[in-house]
Amino acid sequence: MSELGKRNPGCGLDAVGLKTAGTVRYNFGPAALYEEAIRRGEARLTAHGALMAETGQHTGRSAKDKFVVRDVRTEPHVWWDANKAMAPAQFDLLLADFLAHAADKDLYVQDLVGGADAELALPVRVVTELAWHSLFIRNLLIRPDAAALARFVPKMTIIDLPSFKADPARHGTRSETVIALDLTRMIVLIGGTSYAGEMKKSVFTALNYMLPEQGVMPMHCSANEGPAGDTAIFFGLSGTGKTTLSADPSRTLIGDDEHGWGPHGVFNFEGGCYAKTIRLSAEHEPEIFSTTRRFGTVLENVILDADGVPDFDDGSLTENTRCAYPLDFIANASATGRAGQPKNVIMLTADAFGVMPPIARLTPAQAMYHFLSGYTAKVAGTEKGVTEPEATFSTCFGAPFMPRHPSEYGNLLRDLIARHGVSCWLVNTGWTGGAYGTGSRMPIKATRALLAAALDGSLNRAEFRTDANFGFEVPVAVPGVDGAILDPRSTWADKAAYDRQAKKLIGMFIDNFGKFEAHVDANVLGAAPRSQEAAE
Repeated sequence: MSELGKRNPGCGLDAVGLKTAGTVRYNFGPAALYEEAIRRGEARLTAHGALMAETGQHTGRSAKDKFVVRDVRTEPHVWWDANKAMAPAQFDLLLADFLAHAADKDLYVQDLVGGADAELALPVRVVTELAWHSLFIRNLLIRPDAAALARFVPKMTIIDLPSFKADPARHGTRSETVIALDLTRMIVLIGGTSYAGEMKKSVFTALNYMLPEQGVMPMHCSANEGPAGDTAIFFGLSGTGKTTLSADPSRTLIGDDEHGWGPHGVFNFEGGCYAKTIRLSAEHEPEIFSTTRRFGTVLENVILDADGVPDFDDGSLTENTRCAYPLDFIANASATGRAGQPKNVIMLTADAFGVMPPIARLTPAQAMYHFLSGYTAKVAGTEKGVTEPEATFSTCFGAPFMPRHPSEYGNLLRDLIARHGVSCWLVNTGWTGGAYGTGSRMPIKATRALLAAALDGSLNRAEFRTDANFGFEVPVAVPGVDGAILDPRSTWADKAAYDRQAKKLIGMFIDNFGKFEAHVDANVLGAAPRSQEAAE
């Protein structure tokens, strides 16, 4: 086995039985990985120095192909209603076949860390078949310094082989694609997909499993910190503005996607950002746009013209175009990935039904209700078969990555909110003046103004009304914001149509929350929305 690059000599791949007749390249940096990826035909150089790769048939996560090993240790702790089980014997067979498949492959290894809090960190060894995957995960996780690398001992190993094809009859999988997590032995196997995001989400899933036992809340959120040390957390599903709104030049960016909240405050799980680039512009998102013009950034499925210039308006490969870059590519990013206890929690939704107000203040019980609901909406054209707004409920704003029952995370969140006196806000970045197709997208300037008022504390001093449908508090007037959009019903030309739409959405909330009713108390049940007819 030929080995190249810096590594801890005492920690090879023998721990998982991986041996290859090919070359193993340890901890290569960006320049060497660029050279490898381009030489091997995996990626192209853009006009501005970034690396662009296409992921083939999988342009997003394959959630239906993800499995967790069900053994004596995981049996009582994993929410099996939402996590597909794999028997230990099936995983053992899959692992043996992965190792056999890798036996003649050139491989790339990165020794990285998930979690900026040293007491809670997860050292991860990532083995990839593709050079650009090695650069991607190097960008996304925390890169140890030379001293830490010399004493690095992995607690988790990821083996990512896109050319491996699972056999459903042999391995118990759904298809040739597989993402299998053994959370007891801490081994992850990824095959049959070139979508790089599977690697980072596997680390997130492992931390989501481990941290609650230590009283730490793992969160699918972005986070930033103001000049006065006031920390804000932004929950939100893809497309709600989580990355965009947390990249505020007046505040320090802690991270854009995955964090923990524990006794020492908030800490980033990652060392980089994975931002959507569809319709990205220098005008509206200058910090993120600038990263796409830097050496070291990885672009996914972005169309390049003949001169190598990215066309971020072209979604012909997928609407889920992305860029992955180290956190320090953002000028105001935190050097430590850590911050104090949060002052504000923001829950983002892109309501394509046009029912939700642009901002609302939540009680702790309402915060838990909306956290467990995890609502946003898909719009027509973004996915095959979606022809009108379609509600999406992803509990904890990240259901595919939450191995435990949502009530565990919800109770942790509510306790932390109460303990630290945190203000909670629901922010709608979706539609106003009508549903998608009739109304218009919420102006980002208005969203930013409302967020600024929430974060500096001035919004708490505003006059509020109680929303007739959802029961939360909505500001009546906010300086610098058109007062009309604060009352969504008033923005609809047809008020009766708004009422019908609101009733429809409320019904979806209630139907979705049925599976949680036995796991929450009366206060949370009382935070459910009610149509005006029911209220009367």
